[in-house]
Amino acid sequence: MEHDLETLNREAENIVKNLGIPPCPAILTKLIQEMRGDDPDFQKLGKLIAGDASLAAAMLKTVNSPFYGLRTRATSIHQAITLLGVRNVAQLVTGLLLRQAFPGGTNELMDDYWESTSKMAELNGSLARKIPGMDRATAHTFALFRDCGMLAMIGKYKDYKPVLPGKKADKNKSVLQVEDERYQMNHARVGYHLAKSWLLTDEICYGILHHHDFNALESGVTVLPGAGARLVALALLSDKVFNRQELGLKSSEWDKGSQFALKQLGLTPDKVDDLVSELMAA
Repeated sequence: MEHDLETLNREAENIVKNLGIPPCPAILTKLIQEMRGDDPDFQKLGKLIAGDASLAAAMLKTVNSPFYGLRTRATSIHQAITLLGVRNVAQLVTGLLLRQAFPGGTNELMDDYWESTSKMAELNGSLARKIPGMDRATAHTFALFRDCGMLAMIGKYKDYKPVLPGKKADKNKSVLQVEDERYQMNHARVGYHLAKSWLLTDEICYGILHHHDFNALESGVTVLPGAGARLVALALLSDKVFNRQELGLKSSEWDKGSQFALKQLGLTPDKVDDLVSELMAA
């Protein structure tokens, strides 16, 4: 079994490498190195981001969007870093680079992915504000990357159809079971290796790997580092809200993992209903 797991990991790594995507974009490597230093240099960080015109433009557009709700509009990269902080900017840039690596407009499946995932990420960030102890920027980044393995598998397998919110896999099997049977690989494992190669934190990487393993997480068989389990739970709640708010549907994933999510987030079913109603009314 251990050998099988090693084989799966090697194959997942190969899928990521064979797509022609850098293991980690050079600018992201430099940003993370600077960010993790004892005294991050804001000027240096600003120059790194400003050196990529398209990335800088996308960053300023995002920073000034209603999602961040800044009282003062950022007019430069340096100002954006000052207003948001180094850590938030690094996570924002990571998400923008993912979108550059898998751009929409060239593939209908990727367009569908980004349409739903972008909304889910904003929703996840909004929900994080309402749950004590949840970090909004991390929640947003996790939601963007949770299913990123689907993007890689779209590029790898011509017949791959991602199971996005509102869509269902085989009614008798989980999404991962169906993928494993068809491709001997699944999006959770590929996504884990993509996120790991991009130097995301362990709590995000392992959250991606286990974001469908509700029973193992609830029973304690699988233990995630940091806030990993809570990130999985929060994204599951976002899936419930998104399905109801955007599609008028029930979330099949919430039906499978609701008990785990409620426990992790310290919520009751009534409180969840209140949150859903509050967000739908906003």
